Formats: sequence, structure tokens, C-alpha cells
Amino acid sequence: MVGNIPFSGSKGGVRFDPSQYSEAELQRVTRKYTMELAKKGFIGPHSDSLGPDVGTNSQIMTWIKDTYVQLYGEKDLNASAVCTGKKITQGGIEGRQSAAGEGAYMTLRKLANDEHFCDKADMSTGLRGKKFIVQGFGNVGYSLCKAAHNDGARIIGVIEKDAGIYNSKGLNPDDLKEHFDTHGTIGNFPGASEVEIDDPTYIMRKKCHVFAPCAYEGTLNMHNAGHLKAQVVLEGANGPTTFKAD
Repeated sequence: MVGNIPFSGSKGGVRFDPSQYSEAELQRVTRKYTMELAKKGFIGPHSDSLGPDVGTNSQIMTWIKDTYVQLYGEKDLNASAVCTGKKITQGGIEGRQSAAGEGAYMTLRKLANDEHFCDKADMSTGLRGKKFIVQGFGNVGYSLCKAAHNDGARIIGVIEKDAGIYNSKGLNPDDLKEHFDTHGTIGNFPGASEVEIDDPTYIMRKKCHVFAPCAYEGTLNMHNAGHLKAQVVLEGANGPTTFKAD
């Protein structure tokens, strides 16, 4: 615990690609996983409350809540608090989905108005007009892009697992999100002037003010960190920078 605040926990998950499975299959996997964690006492509203991460959404978190409530709801009034990120109609909270991305951006916005920080980063104060490249366009990446875009920053690059796109004039996050949700890829987004399929991470090498890894751990490592031309790295994922890369 930090500052005597009782928030802590661990990481865990099921290693598979949810996009390759039906909704019924995802539900069975989720409920079985929840039951096994619950039976061993690993999760609960008073011990370890689960939060959404890579490959999950509000529906999956709602299945977790529903399964736990079926098991312990009669004995525990707070059973539905076993996880966050649930659907609003199922006890979720407005703003939870965008909290991580917006929180990361707010931290950067505060630092970007600090002259000492900007002097170290060799850039002018403020984020209006600054160029962003974001790796990962899930909840965190999209929310961060939208907040930056609304503040006048320019999203020039977005990297996903199957493609990386670039446009020096800027990419509209809402248009990209609509396209991504519809087609399941950003690779054929019409607003991109450059697309990298063979090595999406090549977009990381483009010059920008801010590079934000918002998906996987180890995104920045000893093999690619030297190619980075960003002035600021804004970490929106868990452990995206390895020790050697740092």
C-alpha cells in the first residue's frame, strides 16, 4: 500500500485472442475464469476487485460481476463491487472507461505548462499544436487521443497490432474509432497518408513531441528505444518501458 490507502492487487488473465471467438464462447470462458478465482478466494469486493484491461470490455466485466453475485450475492451485500468497468445499467460508473487515458493526458497537460519540464524536454510550453503518436487504440489510447485532439494537439500516428498509420496533418480520433469499430482494423483508414502493415511499430520512429504507449508491456525495449524521436514518453500502459530501454 502507498500512503496507507487500501488499494492494491495483482495481474492475471486468460491468454487468447478474444476477436477470434464468439460472444457465447467469451462468456463461457469469462464465467469459468471468474468461478475458479472466486473458489480460491483470490477475488472479492473486500480483497481484490478486478479492473478491465487489454482484451476486455464492459460486457466481460459485467459477466464477471454477474457470476460472482450468483455465487455470493445472498451473503455479501457488496458482491457486485467485485469488479469495475461494468455496464452503467449494471452498477458501472460514468467515465470509468475513459479514466485511464484522460488521467494520463491530464498529468501530461499539467507538466506541459511547467517551464522546467518543457526545458528538459526541449519543447515550448502547452500542448496546442504538439504532435502525438499513440500505440494502442483501445480504451486508453482512444481516450488519450480524444482529450489531446480536443485540446488542439495533433494525433499524427496510431499503432495497432495489425497496422500502423500516419498523417502529418493529423488524424481525427472519433473518425478513426468509428472506422476501427466497424472494420476491426485501422489499416484501411481513409484518413491515413501512410500505412505500415509488415512492421506497424515503424511508425514509432516518426518525429513527434509525445509518444504514448497505451497497450502492452515492453513496448519500448533495447531493440527499438534508440530509434525513438519523441521528446516525451507518456506511459499509458502497464510497464511499457523495459529497464534497458530506459
